[in-house]
Amino acid sequence: MKNSMNILRIFHLSAIFIAVNCYGQVTLPRIFTGNMVLQRDIPVPVWGCASPGEKVSVKFNGQSVSARASRDGRWMVKLAPLKAGGPFDMIIKGKTSIILKNVLVGEVWICSGQSNMELPVSRIRDGENEAVSAAYPNIRLFTVSKAISNKPERDIKEGEWMECSPETVGGFSAVGYFFGRNLHKELNVPIGLINTSWGGTVVETWISAETINRFPDFKDLMNQLTQLDLDKIRKEANEKTSGKPIGPNSYPTLLYNSMVNPIIPYAIKGVIWYQGESNASRAYQYRSLFPGLITDWRSKWIQGDFPFLFVQLANYKAVNPQPGESDWAELREAQTMTLSLPKTGMAVIIDIGDEKDIHPRNKQDVGLRLSLEALKIAYGKEIVSAGPLYQSMSIEGSSIRISFSSVGSGLVARDKYQYLKGFAIAGEDKKFVWAKAWIEGNTVVVTSEGVKNPVAVRYAWANNPDDANLYNIEGLPASPFRTDIWPGITINNK
Repeated sequence: MKNSMNILRIFHLSAIFIAVNCYGQVTLPRIFTGNMVLQRDIPVPVWGCASPGEKVSVKFNGQSVSARASRDGRWMVKLAPLKAGGPFDMIIKGKTSIILKNVLVGEVWICSGQSNMELPVSRIRDGENEAVSAAYPNIRLFTVSKAISNKPERDIKEGEWMECSPETVGGFSAVGYFFGRNLHKELNVPIGLINTSWGGTVVETWISAETINRFPDFKDLMNQLTQLDLDKIRKEANEKTSGKPIGPNSYPTLLYNSMVNPIIPYAIKGVIWYQGESNASRAYQYRSLFPGLITDWRSKWIQGDFPFLFVQLANYKAVNPQPGESDWAELREAQTMTLSLPKTGMAVIIDIGDEKDIHPRNKQDVGLRLSLEALKIAYGKEIVSAGPLYQSMSIEGSSIRISFSSVGSGLVARDKYQYLKGFAIAGEDKKFVWAKAWIEGNTVVVTSEGVKNPVAVRYAWANNPDDANLYNIEGLPASPFRTDIWPGITINNK
C-alpha cells in the first residue's frame, strides 16, 4: 500500500510539473528549431504547449492552421502535404510568438541504434577529408541528447538542427551522414537526419512498455521498473564514491521513453538502424524482439509501414579455421528473418568488418548500401539494392544446389581464379566440413568428398567469415545463411 501511495504521489507531482510547463507562453518541443527539415508529401504535425484554451496558429509556406490548447495545455495542428523546397520561415503565434527561420521541406530519416550508428565522422576512415568536403547546406543534422527515463517523456533535454558543414559534421553519425549524402545526390531534395543512438545498448531498451510487456522474458524487469525513482537512485549513486547509476541497458524501455517518444509524431520518411552486437548472445530471442521494435515504432508514429532499413552485423573477432557454431551468425540470421516484414531492407556488410575492432571504420560503404535499399524501397527506383539472398535448396546425389533471390545481373565469385569460399556442408550427423562450391547460372552447387549424403549447407556461418566471397555482378555481397533449422547455441538464452 505504501509503495502504491508513493507511486501515486510521484505521478501527481509529475502531472503538476507538466501542467506548469504548458501554461504561459507558447512553447515547442526541442525537435522544432530553425534549420529543420519537414517531411514532404504527407501531413506534418506541429505541436507544443500553451495556456489552456489558448488559440495557437501556425503559418508556413502559404498555409495557416490553428488549434486551441487543451485543458492540460497541449495543442497540435497538421500542415497539409508540402512540396520539397525552401528555405521558409515558420511562425507560431498565440499570446506570444515564435519564428523558426531557414526551414526546408524534403526527406526526413531517423538514424538509430548502438555505437556503430553513433560513431561520428571524425572517427572513421578518412574522416578528416570527409569532413572538409561536407559542405551540404541542404542536409540538416539533429542529434538527440542522451538520457534515460522509466516513463515516456514529452521532450528531450537539448538539441538543435544544424546545417551540414565541415564544422558540424564531425560529431554526427557517420552512417547517417553518408546515407543522407547519397540520398541528397540521387534525389536532389533537402535531407533531414535525426540521430538518436547510444553505444552498447540492447534492443529492448528502445521498445515501448506497451510492446515489451507482451514478452514474458521481461515481465520481472518491467514490474521492477514501475517501482523505480530514478532521481533518487542517481542521487544515492552520486553520493557514493563507488556508486554507479541504473544505465540504458538496466531495464527495457529506458531509451524509448527518453530518446524516441519525445520526437513522435515528427513526420518522417523512414528509419535506418544499426544495432545487434549487444544482443548477439540472445540471438534467438532477437528473432521476435527486433520485429517487435519495428512494429512498435510504426504503431507509435501512425504513418503506416514506413521504410525500416537496417545493417546486418559485420564480420568480427578471430577467424575460426573450422566450421562451427556462432552467436553472431545466429544474430545475422535473426536480422535476415526480419525481412519478412513489409518495407524492410538490409545492408549486408560481411565483407567490410575488422577482426580486432567492433567498430569497422569503413562507414562510407555502410551508408551507400543503406541508401541503395532506400532508393528501391522508399523511392521506387528500379535498381539492384542488395546482394544474393538464400531462397531454397535441393539435394542432388552427393551435392546440394542453392538458389538465390536478388541475384541482379548474375552471381560472381570475388577471387582471382573464381573459386567460391565460405561454404560448409553436413550430413545427418550435423558435422560440417568445408566444401567445394561453384556457380552454375543463378545457383551454387556445393559438395564434399567427405559427405556422401549431404542434408545441409551453411555459408559465412561464423563470427568472422573473412573468406566469404559470393557477390552479384553489381558488387553486393551475399548474406550469410544456413539451410538447416537445427537448434543453435543461443536458443535457451534469455
